[in-house]
Amino acid sequence: MSPFAKALARSRPKTRTNRRWLFVPYDQLSDGIGPLAKEPPHELGIVLIESREKAGRRPYHVQKLALVLANLRHFALEQQARGVLVRHVATKGDYASALAPLAKELGPLRVQRPAERELRIELQPLFQNGVLVEVPHEGWLSTSDDFAAIPGPPWRMDAFYRQVRRRTGALMARGKPVGGKFSFDAENRRAWKGDPPAPAEPTYEPDAITREVCELVRRDFGKHPGTLRPEHLPATRADAERTWQWALRECLPWFGPFEDAMSTRSTGLFHTRLSPLLNVHRVLPRDVLADVLATELPLASKEGFVRQILGWREFVRHVHEATDGLRSHAGKPIERNALAADLPVPAAYWPGAPSGLACLDRVVHDVWHEGYSHHITRLMVLGNLATLLGVEPAALSQWFWIAYADAYDWVVEPNVLAMATYGTGDLMTTKPYVAGSAYLDRMGDHCADCAFDPKTTCPITRLYWAFLARNAERLAGNQRIAMPLRSAQKRSPADKKRDAAVAAWVRGTLARGNRLDPADAP
Repeated sequence: MSPFAKALARSRPKTRTNRRWLFVPYDQLSDGIGPLAKEPPHELGIVLIESREKAGRRPYHVQKLALVLANLRHFALEQQARGVLVRHVATKGDYASALAPLAKELGPLRVQRPAERELRIELQPLFQNGVLVEVPHEGWLSTSDDFAAIPGPPWRMDAFYRQVRRRTGALMARGKPVGGKFSFDAENRRAWKGDPPAPAEPTYEPDAITREVCELVRRDFGKHPGTLRPEHLPATRADAERTWQWALRECLPWFGPFEDAMSTRSTGLFHTRLSPLLNVHRVLPRDVLADVLATELPLASKEGFVRQILGWREFVRHVHEATDGLRSHAGKPIERNALAADLPVPAAYWPGAPSGLACLDRVVHDVWHEGYSHHITRLMVLGNLATLLGVEPAALSQWFWIAYADAYDWVVEPNVLAMATYGTGDLMTTKPYVAGSAYLDRMGDHCADCAFDPKTTCPITRLYWAFLARNAERLAGNQRIAMPLRSAQKRSPADKKRDAAVAAWVRGTLARGNRLDPADAP
């Protein structure tokens, strides 16, 4: 028997009959929410499933696979230690085919509403025939009434954020926002020059269960991309809590001012790296929020983090659910490629095919090494360059889903289809998030090691102007980008011609999997 199987057998409760059974999906690994939080452990049984079909559905980063499997197995042992009976099922098939026969033996299984649309669709026949009984998902911080209270579509996060702040009282005093305004985003845009020092990424001592999972991933999914780093794999409840305490102590005091900064010297800077654990509920959003509100922190840092947890994270979940995964609303289909982008994801986004652009190559390297990068490198390097190149939004969304350890459809699709690529137009964002080399040079230090000069030869700036020219008609009337569009129109005929030529060169070179060289530029 494997170490996990032995540990599970040893810890199995003696009393096994007359249990009420739950199915716990891979991203609900908490006994702080739902029936596990409310009902006596010795009266409950849970079903946990490891699906090879799900793990192989996409070439997921090996670190993500290990994170989910290691946490699921440790969660199983933690629950049996409480007196909950665990049925662990490893199947080559999908979740529905594993659950259907179990229900014949155990009776109907309750399950908190799955967060991922993909899992909900797979399980829909089981809900329809009573094999599964849905109960509310208690891991969220906001309600459908919060979302319904704001205008839309188009929906706007700032309206939602104000609504939830007012209802919950978070960072509110006598009906007014603490500090006099709801958002301190304008104060959170400092570049990082090395002071204060960025905290070191936390490490963990892999136990026998985690080591077994890592061996399983190497053996069965060894062709998947990415680096497997067991020493950076929080797997137990204690690991998750230690990660949060590290983040609260080491990151959050400086999170605000440097929230938008990028650096080759630190992949995370003062970001908490908490999202992989939050998204599987090893750390609960409500506990994180309560801790932050109770901790003495600079207001700009506190509010910036609250905005991420209580604002944006909750907002994208509601948009995704209200639109059936950004597919339709009120019976009408939603545009998912508003800028008619048609380029496949370039080879430069995958391991082993550098683009020659230092910012892109470093971030891509870091993602495949860690399964992580913070939200500005996601948006303003990976998303920005893909949008300027004209990468098809759904293809880029799939890439993010594969590459990141915290990626699930409800968070990836709004962030990529809607925000990063403007694929859904103004459905939930006001403009394309695009920029030239000046922004990247100002907010990061990647340009220092690049073959291109950000002020003279970097093709990203000409990609930016070519993007605006190519999409002038599609973006006409958008006041958030009206000034750049006017500036693009005023460029000289020679500059416009050069912009188009450089854009065609970059697109063609990267589409062929080749490296950009300043000597080859038009």
